[in-house]
Amino acid sequence: MIGRLNHVAIAVKDLAASTALYRDTLGARVSQPQPEPDHGVTVVFVELPNTKVELLEPLGADSPVAKFLERNPDGGIHHICYEVDDILAARDRLKEQGARVLGSGEPRIGAHGKPVLFLHPKDFLGTLVELEQA
Repeated sequence: MIGRLNHVAIAVKDLAASTALYRDTLGARVSQPQPEPDHGVTVVFVELPNTKVELLEPLGADSPVAKFLERNPDGGIHHICYEVDDILAARDRLKEQGARVLGSGEPRIGAHGKPVLFLHPKDFLGTLVELEQA
């Protein structure tokens, strides 16, 4: 069902400093900051030959990433994102198997302009999983 790894997301307190670390220290190509108010974050994508790293900074105190940073003050891996060919079929199959889809269960548009869903970390080895329509 899952396809390629789309990205690994890292929650950060300071997006500018984190972007500079990847760009200036590691020599990576990074995108411009992109506010995603529907998801409560500002994102930067670090482009790699085989995938991306998504840096997430909270956009307001109510952001899920702000809550993550309260529990993890140094930041860290927030979620991993896999591509799926058919997000609705994937959702339905996962729910039939007992997986919990977060939120309303309906896909929302993510930072790449494609439908996404999040799966409860307790159902996936303690890892928040994002599914993105390929």
